[in-house]
Amino acid sequence: MADLTVEFAGLNLMNPFMLASAPPAANAEMIKRAFEAGWAGAVTKTLALDPAIDVQPRLARLAVGNKTIGLENIELISQRKLEVWVKEIEEIKRDYPDHVLFASLMGAVVRDEWDSLIKQVQEAGVDGLELNFGCPHGMPEKGMGSVQGQDPTIAGEITRWAKEVASVPVMVKLTPNVTDIAQIGKACQDAGADAISAINTVSALIGVDLDRVEPLPSVGGTSAFGGYSGPAVKPIGLRCIAQLAKGTTLPLSGIGGIAKWQDAAEYILVGASTVQVCTAVMFRGYNIVEKMKKRLSVYMDEKGFESVAQMSGHILPKITAHEELDFAHKVVAAIDQDLCTKCGLCYTACQDGGWQAIEMDSRQVYPRFVIERCDGCSLCTHVCPVDECITMVPL
Repeated sequence: MADLTVEFAGLNLMNPFMLASAPPAANAEMIKRAFEAGWAGAVTKTLALDPAIDVQPRLARLAVGNKTIGLENIELISQRKLEVWVKEIEEIKRDYPDHVLFASLMGAVVRDEWDSLIKQVQEAGVDGLELNFGCPHGMPEKGMGSVQGQDPTIAGEITRWAKEVASVPVMVKLTPNVTDIAQIGKACQDAGADAISAINTVSALIGVDLDRVEPLPSVGGTSAFGGYSGPAVKPIGLRCIAQLAKGTTLPLSGIGGIAKWQDAAEYILVGASTVQVCTAVMFRGYNIVEKMKKRLSVYMDEKGFESVAQMSGHILPKITAHEELDFAHKVVAAIDQDLCTKCGLCYTACQDGGWQAIEMDSRQVYPRFVIERCDGCSLCTHVCPVDECITMVPL
């Protein structure tokens, strides 16, 4: 089996899977159960000098049928006092010394706040620090969270403060709600950061209750912009990790939409060394990690990757500027009539959203592809409900 152990920012993890700073890492009892289930590390729910007070309810979902593809939250940082967390960090590290524990921290742009937080959690025995520059709701109004991660000067300054006090690795958690995340990452690297994690949640308004005529999640009839997570944000997370991998030299921890082993593999291939999971655990529990570990190892064996380090960033050279793509590469659509159900979806899509390269007289006959009209866009392959019925082949 491929080697899943990871060296990350000077720390040794038994596999690349960690709990993200979120409800599944809300206290010592939960983190210890996660470690028992097979997670190599965890990042505590974010700690501050003063605990938060949350509204109720604070979650809303985006679904396709019964399948949740996105989850918005307007939850804030930990509701528990810092002194309680200090005791629980000591407890976790006493009981699970071989697992890696990061403390997620948040403060204002005030050096004394960061100094106090760092000193207290370090004395408790954390293995690393994660500076939360990413929360998109609630905390920015107080000068915390994503408002810091959107300004390279502020992000770099706080990172520099942390490095002057820290005796353990410092990882910065970045927001995707910026124009150029690599610019922020580079500022943190220049200030001495040891690693970067990305992404935090995407700022969003998940929907409107049309019956009650209220935004969601509705807190007594009102709501606020929140943090969007779940499978739907994975493309944004992958893009950000790839940009950070190209724009910095720091080890990266990928976050966003990781629900199965394939998602983790994608993050590693674009440059991550570890991955952090939240929403999938909230829906399906800690035990999902065992299958993810086994299947990731099998995939690595099949592709010839002996280690996570060898796999990390493997496809980065294949991600290029649009102008550098091969404009001479031509493909056309081909249909397997043995698989075709004559549903007509490809015909409608091509007529109204493509190049009118499909003809279909009625639902009793197979669609006909007019090759000379086909522009190779591939729209038909994405609307077809039957796998491999329509494929793109070289012209």
